[in-house]
Amino acid sequence: MGRHPEYDLLATGRDKMPRFTGGSCGYVPLDITNPDAISQTFVDFAPDVVINCAAMTQVDECESNREACWQVNAIAVDNLAKNCLARGTRLIQVSTDFVFDGQNGPYKEGARPNPLSYYGRSKLAGENYARGAGMDKWSIVRTVLIYGVAEGLQRSNFVWWLKDNLEAGKTVKIVTDQWRTPTYALDLAAGIEKMVRFSKQGVYHLAGRELFSVFEFAKEIAKTLDLDDSLILPADESTFTQAATRPSKSGFIILKAESELGYSPHSTRESVLEMVKEEQRIKLSP
Repeated sequence: MGRHPEYDLLATGRDKMPRFTGGSCGYVPLDITNPDAISQTFVDFAPDVVINCAAMTQVDECESNREACWQVNAIAVDNLAKNCLARGTRLIQVSTDFVFDGQNGPYKEGARPNPLSYYGRSKLAGENYARGAGMDKWSIVRTVLIYGVAEGLQRSNFVWWLKDNLEAGKTVKIVTDQWRTPTYALDLAAGIEKMVRFSKQGVYHLAGRELFSVFEFAKEIAKTLDLDDSLILPADESTFTQAATRPSKSGFIILKAESELGYSPHSTRESVLEMVKEEQRIKLSP
């Protein structure tokens, strides 16, 4: 994705200092669950657009820590939307395929949500709160199984987790009965930038084009990285003990984004190879 010097960007996060280096944007710490801190950030920066990527995404933890989940994924969005409404600011809320039950995927934007987990319910509530930003001032971006590379990642992602295990010669069990359209983080960012540029309102699905079982996705990653895919063992969902129910076949149809935004995601192979190059660049950076 190219750089866009026309934007005056302020990044926020829970850390006192940003994890990235060399960026042209500003940074301030922000606890999104603190309404006063949110309001003060609006006063200090006066944004035209807010892109809310903050979320509690550990699906099983959301089942056991529901209050924290709801505060981040729902109530915080309500506070953002109220501030946006008061100041005429546009709100772009990032959401998830887990608002669907996985019975009729891949999904178009107009499909009826039916979340199976508390995480999914909290994210659907966040979508509904986002609409409070004003009639033509809200957008919802749903995405699926994000992977990518960046400086100082607090959590790994599926690609790096798989790569580390296969390089160490470890076998991994991967589900064959959950289907997704995995999303490269830079594609998601490029799609959101286009929504800002074209002032798009409403719901958009931004994801990869390829519908894989998670097992097939793992095999494709191993093949791309020339790793031993015989270490990847098939398993069904019942093999794992998990607190939250996952949708079986989610994934998205991205025709709306392709036709209205010019959204054009990388293939998995292209994305993974680009990730490796970027990881090397980060390691070599001073």
